[in-house]
Order: sequence, then structure tokens, then C-alpha cells
Amino acid sequence: MTRTATPAMDPVDEILPPLRMATLGLQHVLVMYAGAVAVPLIVGRALKLAPEDVAFLISADLFCCGIATIIQSLGVTRWFGIQLPVMMGVTFASVGPMVAMANAYPGPDGARMIFGAIIGAGIVAMLIAPFVGRMLKFFPPLVTGTIILVIGVTLMRVGINWIFGNPVGPTAPKVVDPVAAGWLNQLRDLAGTGVVPALPQGFAPAPSMQNPLYAQPVNIAISGVVLVAILLIARFGRGFVANIAVLLGMLIGAGLTILLGQMTFHKVAEAHWFGIVAPFHFGMPIFDPVLIVTMVLVMIVVMIESTGMFLALGDMTGREITPRRLTAGLRTDGLGTLIGGIFNTFPYTSFSQNVGLVGVTGIKSRFICVTGGLILILFGLVPKMGAAVESLPTPVLGGAGLVMFGMVAATGIRILSTVDFAGNRNNLFVVAVALGFGMIPLVAPDFKQWMSHAIHPLVESGILLATIAAVALNAFFNGSGGSADAARRAAAMADH
Repeated sequence: MTRTATPAMDPVDEILPPLRMATLGLQHVLVMYAGAVAVPLIVGRALKLAPEDVAFLISADLFCCGIATIIQSLGVTRWFGIQLPVMMGVTFASVGPMVAMANAYPGPDGARMIFGAIIGAGIVAMLIAPFVGRMLKFFPPLVTGTIILVIGVTLMRVGINWIFGNPVGPTAPKVVDPVAAGWLNQLRDLAGTGVVPALPQGFAPAPSMQNPLYAQPVNIAISGVVLVAILLIARFGRGFVANIAVLLGMLIGAGLTILLGQMTFHKVAEAHWFGIVAPFHFGMPIFDPVLIVTMVLVMIVVMIESTGMFLALGDMTGREITPRRLTAGLRTDGLGTLIGGIFNTFPYTSFSQNVGLVGVTGIKSRFICVTGGLILILFGLVPKMGAAVESLPTPVLGGAGLVMFGMVAATGIRILSTVDFAGNRNNLFVVAVALGFGMIPLVAPDFKQWMSHAIHPLVESGILLATIAAVALNAFFNGSGGSADAARRAAAMADH
């Protein structure tokens, strides 16, 4: 009697024992956790939201990370999900534009405008997903590497300000001299009485006195401890421990600030153990066409990057990435972004460090990432976790941000290292000019003062300026020569 051989299980579809599945899923969550919570912290504080609202953004982000991860890895109908081991998180590419929007429209109303733009961009991204493959020719490694480099450089400003203090506000480098402020108050009391003429509107003394809260040595020391801890763990740690060096460094910094009395747990104590992430927490979104266009441009960049990531992951797992499967994965980027806008969070993409973890562990089961998605949802439903992250002092975040955001910039440089600069000197012009455009809002933030206020959020993001410049210059000098293989090679080098 002939026995029929049982076909081997595809490792991507393998279901492991529950305990091992939970352990490996938690490992994926810990690898991405520091990067996942960074964006709501940056945007929430840029919006000048109350601490409890920033904590809510963190919980909402973890909750939506989990939902988007499950849809992407498990697959929902033939229309959504790449069905590969993918962990979804907020893309750093969206931070610059969202911070620009937050600066222009702070507070809950600004949040509603950001979420309206995200919802609109998510819908557009789902509609254009089938056509993104045709856009690859405009995004060779020369362009994607330059864009990622500018993203990292732009974010570095955030990390540095976390260490020393923000340029404006209570930790600004200089404050108004109390003597000058008192003199002006006396002058205001006399203004309009006939003794002193009425003062011009907005008249105020310029900050001239050094602020003792800026660049405090103890804060610099805390950031230094976090930075050194991360570097030591990355150097001497092995395997999983090295992969979570940033998270462990933040925990060490948190312990130090607890000992110094800088970090307390009263906000954590006040937070509930369980809380629902309600949609439209800040009210109904506001749909501004310019802001939607801004976020659509971000989503195009995100989806191009995702395309390379999916192709690289397909090679890694041995699963063919067909056009239909690729479209389903990219459409899920749009769906995740739409869900993010509804549930008060941000645009989503696949996290490359988790793709790297698949290569390190050799375990290709997509159900591990499904389990990781469930863990993220549970984390999002525990408000105490969001409150704990929000309670971290900024020097701790600064030490970690220096590494996280610097790694983004370094990834751009790694991708650019595959570009032929010796044989084609015009490539230098593309990088040089696009990088210069990306630096404009950082160096000259008031450059748009004579432009229409309606387009400020579009032009004051260095990331978008650099993207437009890089695409246009590459097309001018090199034509459209991008390919799926080039995108795959670039994605294989990504680590942010």
C-alpha cells in the first residue's frame, strides 16, 4: 500500500505552540515599542495637549498598531493584508508635516485638522494602491535614500531639544528679564492717560536673560547615561537583547530619574487599568484640502518604501509577492491610516526592524505577528501604560531619540551607499539640492512669512520639500529608471 506524502507546511502559515507564539509575539512588540510611542509623544507635545491627552494618544497608537498589524499579517478578504510576518507602526515620515500642522494649529482643533488630513490621505492611499507599483520608477534608491536621510536629520532636532530644552516656552534658552517686564507693566498702567502714549499692539521686551531651566547639567547627564547605556547594550548584548537596546536604555534612564525625583507615578496612579479607545476623542475631524494633499504626499513615500519592504520580505520568506498581494498590502497601509485617523492616531507602515528580526530568528510564521498585534491591542486598552510613557522626563527621551532618529538618517546614508556617484556625478546634485531644500525649514523657519497661510503646512515640512526636489531632480538628470529590484535592495538595508 502506497502512502501519500503530506505536503510540507508553508513556514509563513505555520502555527506554533501557544506559549512559544506568545513569547515570540512579545519579542516583536518590544523591538518596535520605543519607535511606536515616539511619534505620539512628539506630536502630542507639539500640539501642546494636556498630559492626559498625550497619554491617550499613546494608548490609541498602540491599539491601532495592533489592529493594523493583524489586518496586514492575517489578511482580511482578498483586498487587505500582505499575509506575511509584518508589524505595523507609525511612520516617521509623517512626523515633520504633522509637527508643522501642530505648530500652525495647536490644541484640540489642531488635532482635529491633523486627523482629518490623515483620514483623507488614508482613503486616497487605498484608491491609488494598485498604481503604486508604477511609481517605483520615480523612487530609485537615490531618491528614497535622500528622503530617509532628510527624515532623520529633521527628527534629530526633536531629540536634541528633548535633551536641552525647546526653543520656545518655559525651557527656552533665554527669557524676559523680570526687571524689563516690570518696567513694561508700569508703562502699560500709564499708557493712554496723557502722560504716556498708547503702546503699540504686541509691544513686548525681547528675551535677553539666560534661562536656568535650559541645558541643565543634570538633564544632559541623564541623556548621556541613556545614550551610553544604549551603546553598551548594542555593543555587548546578543540577539534579542541587542535588538531592544533603545527600550532598555530608556528603562535605565527612567530608573535614574526616579532616584533623582524627576519622575513620579502620580499620573500612572490616577490612570485606569482599563479604558476604551474611543473614536474622535477630540471631536469630529476637520478636512482641510491643503493638509490632505500634504499627507497624501507622505503616504506615497510611505507606500513606495513599503513596496520595497514587502519585496524584501517575500525573498526572505520564500513567498512570491504577486501584484494582487502587493496591492492588498499597500491598500492595508491606507486602511491602517484611515483607522488611525478615526481613532486619534497617525499614518501606518511596516516596521523594518521587525522585518530584520524575521531574518535574525529565522522564524517566518505570520501568526507570530498576529499574536504581537493582539498584545499591542491589550497594551492600548491599559491607560496606565500610556500614562507611564508620558511621564518619562524629556532628557530620557532625548538620549534615546538621539539614537532612534540618528539611525533613520544613517539608514538613508546606507541606502545612498548603493548609488553610483563615481560614474554619474549628477547624482550628487540630486542629493545636495534635495538635502538643502530639506534644511530650509530648520535653518530659516520664517521663510514662508510672505506666502499664503493656507499653504504653510505644505511648505514648512522639510521632508516634503526634499521629496519633491529629489523626485524632480532625479527625473531631470536620470529620467525614470527605478525598478522593483532596486527597491528590494534598498529595503533590505533599511533599519528604522
